[in-house]
Amino acid sequence: MEALPARARVYLVGVTLLGLCCLLPLPGVPRPGMLASLPDPHVPWWPVVLLAAVYAGCERLARSRLAAGPHPGGTFHPVLLAGAFLLPPTAAALVALPGALLLPVEHRPRLARRLWRTGRLVVAVWAASLVHLETGGRDAVAHCDMPGALATAGAAVLAFCLVLTLLDGGVLAPAPGGVPRGRPVAAWWRLFLGSLAPLTVHGLAGLMMALLWRSPYGPVAALLVLLPMGVSWWAFAQYHRERAAHQATIRALVQAVDIKDGYTRGHSERVGRASMLIARELGMDDERVETLRFAGILHDVGKLGVPTRLLTKNGPLTPEERRVIELHPEYGHEMVRGISFLGEARAAVLHHHERLDGKGYPYGLAGGQIPESARVVAVADAFDAMTSTRSYSRARPVPVALEELERCAGTHFDPRMVKALVRAIGRTGWHPAVTADEPRWTPVPGPAEPVTGRPGARR
Repeated sequence: MEALPARARVYLVGVTLLGLCCLLPLPGVPRPGMLASLPDPHVPWWPVVLLAAVYAGCERLARSRLAAGPHPGGTFHPVLLAGAFLLPPTAAALVALPGALLLPVEHRPRLARRLWRTGRLVVAVWAASLVHLETGGRDAVAHCDMPGALATAGAAVLAFCLVLTLLDGGVLAPAPGGVPRGRPVAAWWRLFLGSLAPLTVHGLAGLMMALLWRSPYGPVAALLVLLPMGVSWWAFAQYHRERAAHQATIRALVQAVDIKDGYTRGHSERVGRASMLIARELGMDDERVETLRFAGILHDVGKLGVPTRLLTKNGPLTPEERRVIELHPEYGHEMVRGISFLGEARAAVLHHHERLDGKGYPYGLAGGQIPESARVVAVADAFDAMTSTRSYSRARPVPVALEELERCAGTHFDPRMVKALVRAIGRTGWHPAVTADEPRWTPVPGPAEPVTGRPGARR
């Protein structure tokens, strides 16, 4: 807890106390005050214990070595939602307690993360159960009234999703790189929409469990729903495992480039970040934003095939040396074309040095012939090249670099991409986590060469 900022500690304590309030009174004890009017003030313990044990056991299995891959969070939310459809709010909230509280936490601070995980799940399940109860959902489930059961379950899932995303948005807002400054509503809306689809599927599975539980077949039949859920979880874990292997390969390639050209260390990560800013400003979906991040990270991987002495040469390049450096997009494309999940990122690696006026390389494409991903990365690459210290040029201030991009928009760069980057940086600023190394040489007096021109540009 000591490592957390004061504002985060206050928020965490508030969510934890709210979760504790949702757990009182315990099942089997009459509800005081406003909750006294709710039906079934006494609830048998065995459904609570069984559902809690199933949820905790499934989550524990998902985090074990048998998973053979990273655990996709929230895979067994259907068990929690089944509890919300079957039990009163306080009892349903108890279903989430053992699994959230006792399961291991991978990252520090562990206690804070454990309390946060517990509080948010308890509050979300309690809210879903309350909405389900107030809309008559328990009667619909008991009588297998499908239209009514679907409608009330949908309302409960919506409440569950709203609570989770509101709490998550609150904890992300103060974090660096969390909710973008000036656009908290848009960021929350994106988070909500991204969570709604999977939680709707989880809600349908939870409703199926609840209906089977109330049927003559009983809880045993309800638990059979876990089998297809387990299969889908396993397939999803394998997908994440494969994706993690690809990301490890990407990191290794980028590290190799950084080691080869120490003057531009961190350049790839910064271009990936700038590409993400442009993509988000253009309203691209999250999957495509991630692809463009990969494109920015890998855009210079072809420099592994370029002699180091050319990359770090202090002074102008000869025409022969320039032709060698201009081969790096093709080298890079050859290296990444077998990584299928990169998608359009491969085209960006090949074409990020094309120009809108057709004077770029390697193929001299012009205008709309240049893939959109390459036009995004071209702007991000030029921006970071101008704002980083290189072996052949000094770093420029961010406003100066943006003015240079705007000056070259329409001839060298796509004006849409330039405007998107200017808007994004104007709103969020530019504070890259990784900065270029300070120069270990004495620069030649005189103005820095523009990286947007042909002479001296080694991006």
